[in-house]
Amino acid sequence: MDSEERDAQFLQEALNLIKLGEEKGIIFRLLGSIAVRLHSPEFAHLYKGMERPLTDIDLMTYSRFRPLMKPFFTELGYRPRERLIASPAGRKRHIYVNDEKRWQVDIFFDELDMCHKVDFRGRLELDYPTITPTDILLEKMQIVKINPKDVKDTIILLRAHEVGHGEKDMINMDYVADVLSKDWGYYYTVTTNLKLVKDFLDEFDVLTDEDRKDVATKIDALLEAIESAPKTLKWKLRAKIGTKQKWYNEVEEVYL
Repeated sequence: MDSEERDAQFLQEALNLIKLGEEKGIIFRLLGSIAVRLHSPEFAHLYKGMERPLTDIDLMTYSRFRPLMKPFFTELGYRPRERLIASPAGRKRHIYVNDEKRWQVDIFFDELDMCHKVDFRGRLELDYPTITPTDILLEKMQIVKINPKDVKDTIILLRAHEVGHGEKDMINMDYVADVLSKDWGYYYTVTTNLKLVKDFLDEFDVLTDEDRKDVATKIDALLEAIESAPKTLKWKLRAKIGTKQKWYNEVEEVYL
């Protein structure tokens, strides 16, 4: 099976899980690279040109649905990672594995608690079948040790969406600026990564001059909105300490 066929299978399975969950009253929304792919169909050629294959299925849901996860996925032929689910970490995340297809589904509850917390409470209903482009951007940009695949996802996301003042198929600069105005560490990571993404635009031959200009302009607009937003006292006090003190959480691999 080549990468395009496997990607198509990932997409179909992800959409199937969303639909089946909806039938049982469960709200699922896709995160990660699949969310970018589904939200940016007119720029699918960039995924191929940047050699960005899909790897697994990440879903966000609300914690009130946590008791339904195991019966839902086992009925579909997935094996639960029991030790993870039974551990304290199981309150924030479940993993289910399909041994036959050799892929896994990661389920997150209420928030993505990684280098920084991306809060999804009250936001999953804003888009379908993925989280909003705004939340996809925050999901990607909160990674302190960002890797090339997340840079690629962010470039494609920004190329495919306007930066504006709402949530409807655009990146809401007001929401991003408001979230970052309360947490200096989160602000520092996101703004550092946005500048890094901009610096990487010349690294990909598949991008046209128009692509590069468009993404760079949108990054500049985001940075301007973030910098001009009023900051909380907590933000200002933490800013004085800066990077002399660790400003993010360490992310541990799940081995349970």
